[in-house]
Amino acid sequence: MRITNLLTGTALMLVAQAGAAQSAPAVQAGTTDQATSQTAAQPSDQSATTDNNADIVVTGVARGTNRLDTSVSVSSISGDLTTKLAPRSTAEILRNLPGIRVEASGGEGNANISVRGLPVASGGSKFLQLQEDGLPILEFGDIVFGNADIFLRTDLSLSRIESVRGGSASTFSSNSPGGIINFISKTGEEDGGAFQISSGIDYREFRTDFAYGGHIDPSTRYELSGFYRLGDGPRNVGYDAMRGGQIKANITKEFNGGYVRLYGKYLDDRGIAYLPNPVRVTGTNSDPTYTNLPNFSINEDTLHSRYIQNVLTLDADNQPTRRDLSQGMHPVVKSVGFEGQVEIADGWNLTDRFRYSDISGDFTSPFPASVGDAQTTANGLAGAGAQLFYGSGPLAGQRITTPSTLGGNGLLASVVLFDVDLKSLNNITNDLRLNGDFALGGGKVSVTGGFYASRQDVKTDWLWNSFFQSVQGNGDSVLVDVRTAAGVPVTQNGSPGYSATFFGNCCRRSYDMQYDTYAPFAQLGYEIGKFNVDGSVRYDFGRAHGSISGAEVTGVSGLETLDLDGNGVISAPERSVAFIPANTTARIKYDYGYLSYSFGANYRLSQTMALFARYSRGGRANADRLLFGPLVNTTTGDLVDGAKPYDFVRQAEGGVKINVGAAAFYATVFHAKTQETNYLLSQQQFTSRDYKATGVELEGRVRRGIFSLAAGGTYTDAKITRDATDATIDGNRPQRQAKFVYQATPQIDLGRFTIGANVIGTTSSYTQPVNQLKMPGYTQVNGFLSVRPTDGVTLNVNANNLFNVKGITEAEDAAIPANGIVRARSINGRTISASARFDF
Repeated sequence: MRITNLLTGTALMLVAQAGAAQSAPAVQAGTTDQATSQTAAQPSDQSATTDNNADIVVTGVARGTNRLDTSVSVSSISGDLTTKLAPRSTAEILRNLPGIRVEASGGEGNANISVRGLPVASGGSKFLQLQEDGLPILEFGDIVFGNADIFLRTDLSLSRIESVRGGSASTFSSNSPGGIINFISKTGEEDGGAFQISSGIDYREFRTDFAYGGHIDPSTRYELSGFYRLGDGPRNVGYDAMRGGQIKANITKEFNGGYVRLYGKYLDDRGIAYLPNPVRVTGTNSDPTYTNLPNFSINEDTLHSRYIQNVLTLDADNQPTRRDLSQGMHPVVKSVGFEGQVEIADGWNLTDRFRYSDISGDFTSPFPASVGDAQTTANGLAGAGAQLFYGSGPLAGQRITTPSTLGGNGLLASVVLFDVDLKSLNNITNDLRLNGDFALGGGKVSVTGGFYASRQDVKTDWLWNSFFQSVQGNGDSVLVDVRTAAGVPVTQNGSPGYSATFFGNCCRRSYDMQYDTYAPFAQLGYEIGKFNVDGSVRYDFGRAHGSISGAEVTGVSGLETLDLDGNGVISAPERSVAFIPANTTARIKYDYGYLSYSFGANYRLSQTMALFARYSRGGRANADRLLFGPLVNTTTGDLVDGAKPYDFVRQAEGGVKINVGAAAFYATVFHAKTQETNYLLSQQQFTSRDYKATGVELEGRVRRGIFSLAAGGTYTDAKITRDATDATIDGNRPQRQAKFVYQATPQIDLGRFTIGANVIGTTSSYTQPVNQLKMPGYTQVNGFLSVRPTDGVTLNVNANNLFNVKGITEAEDAAIPANGIVRARSINGRTISASARFDF
């Protein structure tokens, strides 16, 4: 085997297996031309080799190193697994990575992702960076309404997904102290292509994928791929909530001592953002039972509806506009990139990666501020004897004579519409690095040095609105209007006011920010015999500059009276129209800097076993979640005295690695301390907390004949050690943090026929840090069947959540309310799909 031109910060898995997350090190900061080619050349359905020397990784060292000679925890998922399982979102496939906790209930994006007990106090992936081909999708993974996974789609171009957890992630990439997940694209290593059509069997979604690549000449190759889809998605909403697609292309030219690659992507897709929905909870906080409401299923329905498609509001320039709710999460990404490597001397390589992404779109989804009895809710607004009327749908304008039967359950949702115009999340990134090695004292020294630079736009307008709607499934929910007992209207189109009425009329905002990040970094490693050590440092410094606007900046009123619909009559809601007042713009400009470092050691006990240990400190700069809060002086634009716009994670880890070819086992013990400042959106609250987490991460695989099994589990004991504003929660478990999460993928491969399952599970956790209401543990089973009737043809059938379990991943309520209705998010119910793939 010959492996050349492997880069520091990359990883390569050459041991292939069917299905599951592979116990191989992951790409930290990109892939190399040769590494990508080698990995893709071996299909995942082939038997694993018994040669341990085939398990090659480069992570924080300068040259390719056997898995058993590294001191980091890393894993890989083959692109073939995504084809078999057909996950309903990108986040679902990430649950197969050991140590990664994914709340995959938000739809096609908007997932909450954490690692090894690091907190998810609000949303997104704050301490874990998502990358595509070695560069970050967004510099910050928790931009409000701009989570990184919203702007990512997997298709047939996916070669593999690789991750590094803890370890040296913080020194090889900015803003990633918890780890990195990298989506690696194919680059035309194999000549030929594939065409795939797929369809939901018990839900409405149709999709077409294609990929084609190969060699133009012996030194030039290319890859072209894409998809288009249309349908409701996994929950029936009565309209094409999922619609759009993607196209990707790259071309690679190899030359003596290096290569150069150009690539591009265009993504224009729409998907629903599933926010918390109402669910009935009985029992006690410590032993609750979650059940569906009449005519509304927590895992099969949503408040999105064919009868609620647009709302009237003001844009950021205070001009009337009609917003389209069917846009949902609508990412538009146009990106171009460059990657190149050249050997400048024997054993010394210079590598550069560059990408510019033009990113915009929308985030629009209904959030239930409260759910209650329809008549009682109406009376609270219009007084006793309030009248209710259908505000949309086939009965629009007619009176609801029996409110107790509204929607089949007599409930009314007071909705705040999270409506955000993502004007620009543009990102420009460059990573330049030099690496090499030399002999010293009977051993080998590896050296890496580089410089990283990026600019991230955060230019968004918050155009929140409010309305009443019925609680109904199957896309049948309607707007509800309210009048006084005397028949005087107090709402219009379901809205009591054209603002975030149920959130105290807050949050009419405009952000116009840029974040510049710069980071020199260096790594030094020494290997002698069975022992190796390495250390790396990174100094991140940057600047936040731009402006924010909104009534909250100066404390003035953000409401006005306006004939919004232009009919010449001022209705009751038009006396409460949210706008951005003049002279409420604050200039923001502050600088920051922090140091991250990592040190590790590895000792190879035998050909099949090794021990390792590592200690790291990594930083994470806060971006837009810091604004409109107490740490920024809106008069000077600078930070208040003593404020630090970054958080630190300190981690110690150690473990054992065993690889005997047909079987492997990896165990890592970890301890992490985290200091975090965050903004809780739905609670309108800023927090400052310290956390600690201790646990063990296990993963393994075994293959015997036609049978294979890959499995993993993570036990985490996490606690809040300090809350700056509420000492009563000190010592409590962080919200939504389970003690144990696990996954397993058994399968039987008979050549022309493969059958298997993917099992994902979690123990119970608490909805909020006060540790009262629990979310029960659950186990989700996904089944898959692949038949290859002839060469080049594969038929797949898969069932997602085969037993239709309710898997509650988050809830807004800290305890069971008096009416027993909790607002929560669940994984999707059972969906079955089928596909036919043709390879040529």
